[in-house]
Amino acid sequence: MTRRKWILYAGDALSIAALTLIGFATHGETDLSFLPRMGALFAPLVLSWFLLAPWFGLFQGEIISNPRQLWRPALAMLFAVPLATVLRGFILKAPILPIFVAVLAGVSALGMVVWRIIWYWIVSRNR
Repeated sequence: MTRRKWILYAGDALSIAALTLIGFATHGETDLSFLPRMGALFAPLVLSWFLLAPWFGLFQGEIISNPRQLWRPALAMLFAVPLATVLRGFILKAPILPIFVAVLAGVSALGMVVWRIIWYWIVSRNR
């Protein structure tokens, strides 16, 4: 596996971590007591992302190097979030609120596209 792919994988995970942290921060929930709840969202979302992203070709060279394919990360995240929230619901033994799923899906899709734009910009500059 190439170094670039490892950076892409790490960037995907870091962008999900950043989105999770930002989401909790917007609710004033950033102290260490919220770490388990952050993990209960972060882990299922990362798992869901890395299960579904390959199906959308998000690690294939011809797709990640084409700016016209930037819709793919958004679509993949729109599928990953519902799966992640179901897993989160099982972990926390809590109901799944549709508004939470909708907001998380929209924000996560946007965040992943922003990260992938940054990725494309970095890679295209280094060619």
